[in-house]
Amino acid sequence: MNCRRKGKYKVRQAVCWAIWMFFGAGANLHAQDIIIPIETRNNALVLEAGKGKDLSVIYFGRKLANGQEYKLAPSVYKQTTDYTGLLNAAYTPSGSRNLLEPAISVVHADGNRSLDLQYVKHEHKQLGDSISLFSITLKDPVYDFEVVLHYKVYPRQDVIEQWSAISHREKGNVVLEKFASANLYLKAQGFWLNQYHGDWAREMQPEESKITHGIKTLDSKLGTRANLFQPSVFMISLDKPAAEDEGTVLYGALEYSGNFRTDIEVDYQDNLRLISGINNYASPYALKPGEEFATPAFLYILSDKGKGYASRQLHDWARNYRILDGKGNRLSLLNNWEATYFDFNENKLKGLLRDAKKLGVDLFLLDDGWFANKYPRNSDKAGLGDWQENKSKLPNGIASLVKEAEKNEVKFGIWVEPEMVNPKSELYEKHPDWVIRQPARNEHYFRNQLVLDLSNPAVQDFVYSTVDDLFTRNPGLAYIKWDCNAVIFNAHSAYLGGNQSHFYIEYMRGLYNVLKRIRTKYPDVPMMLCSGGGGRVDYEALKYFTEYWPSDNTDPLERIFIQWEYSYFYPAIATANHVTDWGKQPIKFRTDVAMMGKLGFDIVVSELGEKDLAYCRQAIGEYNSFRHLVWRGDQYRLADPRKGAVASVSYVAKDRSEGVIFNYLVSNRYGEGSANPIRLKGLDPAALYRLKEISLYPGTKSAIDESRQYSGEFLMQVGFNPEISGARTSVVLKLEKR
Repeated sequence: MNCRRKGKYKVRQAVCWAIWMFFGAGANLHAQDIIIPIETRNNALVLEAGKGKDLSVIYFGRKLANGQEYKLAPSVYKQTTDYTGLLNAAYTPSGSRNLLEPAISVVHADGNRSLDLQYVKHEHKQLGDSISLFSITLKDPVYDFEVVLHYKVYPRQDVIEQWSAISHREKGNVVLEKFASANLYLKAQGFWLNQYHGDWAREMQPEESKITHGIKTLDSKLGTRANLFQPSVFMISLDKPAAEDEGTVLYGALEYSGNFRTDIEVDYQDNLRLISGINNYASPYALKPGEEFATPAFLYILSDKGKGYASRQLHDWARNYRILDGKGNRLSLLNNWEATYFDFNENKLKGLLRDAKKLGVDLFLLDDGWFANKYPRNSDKAGLGDWQENKSKLPNGIASLVKEAEKNEVKFGIWVEPEMVNPKSELYEKHPDWVIRQPARNEHYFRNQLVLDLSNPAVQDFVYSTVDDLFTRNPGLAYIKWDCNAVIFNAHSAYLGGNQSHFYIEYMRGLYNVLKRIRTKYPDVPMMLCSGGGGRVDYEALKYFTEYWPSDNTDPLERIFIQWEYSYFYPAIATANHVTDWGKQPIKFRTDVAMMGKLGFDIVVSELGEKDLAYCRQAIGEYNSFRHLVWRGDQYRLADPRKGAVASVSYVAKDRSEGVIFNYLVSNRYGEGSANPIRLKGLDPAALYRLKEISLYPGTKSAIDESRQYSGEFLMQVGFNPEISGARTSVVLKLEKR
């Protein structure tokens, strides 16, 4: 075919171009291309190192049965512009051919700001338990500068963790101005972002919108409690908004407890570019020759079966590979905070310890207010940082309380906030240089406190010793509630001197260093990640903590919504839920809501009525009989509280032999309830099941016919009505295979 002569016709010209690409240049190109398929059980992320050595994302979607066909994908993805090889770059550099948002931007030792990253080699290692690691080395052809992209693959869970390791051997420091962990490229007919926003007691408020052209940035500059206003987790639906059980959706989460930044861009060819990593705000990093800068991991999972499947896969991954003791047990507890606040003494606490035994929980937790003498911790305005027992409140120290707990057959835990300091404290007076503050400016306080400078090794030693001394003096100590109530104002480190641009990064390195030291010495002690709510929950922090505190808002009605949204990303075993006096609902409703995770109480037990106390004791016993399902079963969200009058969630055993179903009335404006059956999920369709109502308040009878049997098929196709109403606002059902 004479393409030049017939080129005046646009259609024929396009046909000629396609034929030439496939049979001519395309054949030569494929002969030299290197295809790197990174596969999970269901999906494939496929990279290509082309003739020009650019590393590109050429496919991300359902795994193909014939892996040889991935090499055909470039003909679909190629662009006929000068951006070829960079628009869908696997890690986009800046200052050379690229004019798009970069994943990495640098200033070389000689002042040059350009970077070109070309493929050199890749390695594939098996790490055990079917986990594998792909490492792809990219280098600049002009400068001795290298980036290694790491992809850790968990095939059974369809999870990939991606991070970068940046190094160089130039004749001076190279300044990293942007240093992302991951750079993804997705193709679809449209994209929808489900992001979250919030504030104290208003965590995890969802917001879904179609992603339009331009860059949408999710970020935090808070230093600590980085997730307070804008959590780092998100979902992106492809082609249409994903539902619970259908649609294609990508979950993304940066495993980092400090400032983060995720750039989401629909490009000029209507495809989506995603870049995520540490926020480079105020953080240009001077990288020394031979030093390696390893970014935190960006975690992602792709599901073409909707949000529910993605959640269950992610929960399995978290329990197996990330959360500390993710498949172990958790301690139910009684916390003293709402019973006493700061106003307590040894005798009052001993009474509460007896209440813990009476209630039937595993542990008593002593909250804020037990420390400091020169400036006693009688409010949140003084004492923070002075971690000696308050002699007025506790003349015999923590040790006497630990012994009293043992006498009452419960364990003893304690609250700390070791990263923080009140200006009114001995620590502040002795070590003003340990405090994060601008020396020439007014101090600004968050909850009447400032943050200690964890970039300073001496401060790291102090924070570590604060926890270590508690255990050394009190070997029977069984639990730590680790709080973090302030963000960073006036960011400045006396220790770092003129190197302030490293501050936010070095602060987080210092925190992780402390946590690693604590976990090396105390690997098994349960610790709650509190942070005034979900202000710091992420999958890097959960390497060191057994559970997190979702919100200080313990109104059970609000908690249904908050816990629902957290459940998309974090399994119930990591969620600490307390029964408190917040809200107007009865004790049964409050307890039923708290049982969807790790159960705790923060109430005045002595003020409970006879029936309320009897109910709580009974509920704890029943919870202990099914908590394995909540902690380790598959979670199914059955009825969305934002779409109807009833919220319903189930946890089903892996072998589908049993389950527990929580049902709540969330709206009663018009006498609404469960007018229609709720369809269950995750059952064996051929098996027969019975439903039994549990968590019944004393003196009440169930409306459920426990003698009736249902096939799994019936329960999933037709459903079951839990008879929720204004008179039955919460119903918990135990499901058992016959």
